[in-house]
Amino acid sequence: MFFDRAKVYLKGGDGGSGCIAMRREKYVPDGGPWGGDGGGGGNIIMVADEGLRTLVDFRYQRHYKAPRGVHGKGKNMHGATGSDLFLRVPVGTVVKDAETGRLIGDMTRHGQKMIVAHGGRGGKGNTRFATLTNRAPKMAEKGEPGQEIWVTMELKLLADVGLVGLPNAGKSSLISKISAARPKIADYPFTTLVPNLGMVRVDEGESFVVADIPGLIEGAHSGAGLGHEFLRHVERNRMLVHLVDMSPSEGSNPSEDFETINRELELYNASLVDKPMIVAANKMDMPGSKENFEIFKNKYEPSYQIVPISALTGEGIELLLSKVSNLLATIPLPQPESEDEVVHTPEPRFVIEKKDGIIYITGKEIERHVAMTDLENEEALIRLQKIMTLMGIDQGLAEAGAEKGQMVKIKDFEFEYSE
Repeated sequence: MFFDRAKVYLKGGDGGSGCIAMRREKYVPDGGPWGGDGGGGGNIIMVADEGLRTLVDFRYQRHYKAPRGVHGKGKNMHGATGSDLFLRVPVGTVVKDAETGRLIGDMTRHGQKMIVAHGGRGGKGNTRFATLTNRAPKMAEKGEPGQEIWVTMELKLLADVGLVGLPNAGKSSLISKISAARPKIADYPFTTLVPNLGMVRVDEGESFVVADIPGLIEGAHSGAGLGHEFLRHVERNRMLVHLVDMSPSEGSNPSEDFETINRELELYNASLVDKPMIVAANKMDMPGSKENFEIFKNKYEPSYQIVPISALTGEGIELLLSKVSNLLATIPLPQPESEDEVVHTPEPRFVIEKKDGIIYITGKEIERHVAMTDLENEEALIRLQKIMTLMGIDQGLAEAGAEKGQMVKIKDFEFEYSE
């Protein structure tokens, strides 16, 4: 089954918590703290695999979670790091943040790896908190939660040549002639419902990949006839071969058909009409095709290279492949998608807001400190208070007009404000 879109939930592994332990050995007086650190959580890593052609695996499983780190132990033993979770995706997959639409990465080459969800860091054991004034700390950090994110994946086929044209123009017949691809072929429109890829060998050591893009119709740029599902696969083709039916069957007009597809390409993405294009005048074996071809040729040459062919009999296909191969040699390889240049302003360390009589404090840094604090441990709470003071949160609350006894919330952590 061919699936070229998917939306999945990813969560990096949580970090392991640090350990609270004391060294208790015979003949070792005042042994001191001996708790190890927790291990970091595993990352979720996407790997581009040229052997995959669809995102169907993500249709049946939509939630992925990397293993968490192991908690620290006594005798200053650190917990093991959680193993990374690898997700294989087809080459040509574009990954974006589902909430913001931000481009995360473009998987354009086989073996490319990209961390999509980072694992949390492990918490520190009580050994780390020993000081000259507190030689036996009874506190440790909890593990940092792993990154959570919903992502969308969109597959855009990476092919050298894209075959475009109206339904029943003969694209599937042509790709079956020039490659080992065996798409469904029948004498009715919309026979092909999914894109097909074929490898074309021209000479020894010389080949290129062709994508049979399912038939487009008028209005495809706005989604008609599943236009959006197919048009995006044209974006990465280095060049196009536009098949036009020259037979006078059912009163079709080759010039109108040609203009219809070109207009839909331009309306979907103006850059598509700038791609190098060769026109394959197909079905030249049919009665009346030669007359239509002469009219078409006189109208569009020399603006386009036009090659008369018959995908049924094989007439002209060798000449077409020669012209395609020569043109490809002059076209540079496509570049991966890149995020639009954005001026990134530094995020504030925290934000204080009042709502319905409650004061809310938000910010990645303070939320991470709260998540890694054992709120049931008095020493840990004192340390969190010191961190908030150093960050300037106490001063911020006073400037925001916080009143004694007013409720303050940092994620799930609640406390009453006091000066």
